[in-house]
Amino acid sequence: MSRYLVLKENRDFSRIYRKGKSFVSPVLVTYVIKSRVKGQDTRIGITTGKKVGNAVKRSRARRVIRAAYAQLYQRVKPGYDIVFVARTKTAFVKSQVVYTSMAQQLRRANALQTSENDLT
Repeated sequence: MSRYLVLKENRDFSRIYRKGKSFVSPVLVTYVIKSRVKGQDTRIGITTGKKVGNAVKRSRARRVIRAAYAQLYQRVKPGYDIVFVARTKTAFVKSQVVYTSMAQQLRRANALQTSENDLT
């Protein structure tokens, strides 16, 4: 089994943008909504608009977001649909900065499992 399922359909993205809860930081915007299917794994999608920069910067932004999520995926509760939107700063920061921001946003969305030694 892979680490996560990927959102690909435009209707899924549209539903999450319309009905999901958004959390904003200077490096990342996160949209979170409960999945419609009971017991489903968490699905994620990553979007990078042209405002982020050229293709190289957009690809780097996606890589940084994926690297940050790879550190967090085991702590994310199942049954959520999550969309991460890259911002202009995302391509210029390290994945640890995005990880910190992502962890805060998912914690505020109540999508992270809590642990006793949670320092971020």
